[in-house]
Amino acid sequence: MKQSQLFTKTRWEDPADETSKNAKLLIRAGFIHKEMAGVYDYLPLGLKVLRKIENIIREEMNKIGGEEVLLTTLQSPDLWQKTDRWDENKVDNWFKTKLASGGDLGLANTHEEPITALLVHHLNSYKDFPKYIYQFQTKFRNELRAKSGIMRTREFLMKDLYSFSRNEEEFKEFYEKCATAYMNIFTRVGLGEVTFRTVASGGAFTSDFTDEFQTLSESGEDVIYVDKNKKIAINKEVYTDETLEKLDLNRSDLVEEKAIEVGNIFPLGTRYTDSLGLNFRDEDGLLHPVIMGSYGIGLGRLLGTIVEVLSDDGGIVWPKEVAPFSIHLVQIGISDEVKTVSENLYQTLIKNNIEVLFDDREASAGEKLADADLLGIPFRVVVSEKTLKAESFEIKKRASGEILYLNETELIELCQ
Repeated sequence: MKQSQLFTKTRWEDPADETSKNAKLLIRAGFIHKEMAGVYDYLPLGLKVLRKIENIIREEMNKIGGEEVLLTTLQSPDLWQKTDRWDENKVDNWFKTKLASGGDLGLANTHEEPITALLVHHLNSYKDFPKYIYQFQTKFRNELRAKSGIMRTREFLMKDLYSFSRNEEEFKEFYEKCATAYMNIFTRVGLGEVTFRTVASGGAFTSDFTDEFQTLSESGEDVIYVDKNKKIAINKEVYTDETLEKLDLNRSDLVEEKAIEVGNIFPLGTRYTDSLGLNFRDEDGLLHPVIMGSYGIGLGRLLGTIVEVLSDDGGIVWPKEVAPFSIHLVQIGISDEVKTVSENLYQTLIKNNIEVLFDDREASAGEKLADADLLGIPFRVVVSEKTLKAESFEIKKRASGEILYLNETELIELCQ
């Protein structure tokens, strides 16, 4: 992509109506646009990052046997009344609307009910299980106060997976597989060192403990207590002597930290399968309820967390696996030779399947270099009169600030 052809523009000033670092930087860099409180558009660069996060999650879910679907956002009250979750006194963040022909509809905030009701039509034998169904889908939650930029919004893209098992042992085996897959995801997006599996309460989903995945950050809304040696944490809401004893943790080993919840997994038991009639017959024809689990990751929240945790004074710092491009090629100078060498390098990188954003704009060197830092692409490659004389390209590693001088072959090897 050539930067001169991008319709989005960078900006120097922070947006006046944003307080969170992720929203300030993403808006300034042209990754997102704010429509209203809690509602954001993803622009070309932001969408590229979002899709890369989506593909990482998809790969990890497929590895553990997930099957991808896409369910509807519009929801009939009937299913939710059966599980007692249509009532706004039970689940208070519904967006609801009316059909022109009469009757209520909801905009889905989660999908335990619809996926369970769907499987009633397809699964009934012990041979049909276990099953692990997931989707990437827009969710709507009527948050009283949208805040924290793209980390707490009223409309967001979510990966939600639901497991359906024949017994508790089978459920627990998958539950642990999914926990491992989640840590793989957070490692791949650059947050593995500061993300901890965290014991939490079940909230509206279950009376049991659940597991959150919390990333350490001063901008976090949650308080957790972390045992960094055992790589486990406890949410403040369940930080009791009883919980510590159950988990074999010592209070003296735990450090209080602020954190951002980037994922969660819930044991659901048979609450939804009982209410909606999802059962299976065993080898002897006896009927049993199916045991469920729910596993969620908000993609925008994860993207925002990456910005909160990894950015620096210059701007965003994208890890390689989620960056919109591998290389930010910056042409400095307007001589024919600089233009020719820059264009030739751009075409060579494309031919070698290296994603590159080419800053071919007629702008000052200072503006271009500042924009490169703000956009946060892993490698900045400068072509200028100075580099032509040196017969090498100047490469800056965005994360470390290290400067290298490499020829074309060495640059390609570095970025592949």
